[in-house]
Amino acid sequence: MQYDLEPGNFVRHPKERSWGIGQVQSIIKNRVTVNFQHSGKKVINSDNIRLEKVNDEQ
Repeated sequence: MQYDLEPGNFVRHPKERSWGIGQVQSIIKNRVTVNFQHSGKKVINSDNIRLEKVNDEQ
């Protein structure tokens, strides 16, 4: 589980760079809902994928 994220943070998926930068919408247990620039809303299992935090929307 990823403890350093909170709603509003900007992130990248480490294996899906084409999705662009996403903004965390919600975190419920190990499920992180992210709205990505180029692929829309995705639910990420944080036990399997560690999202990369970015400083701001680039």
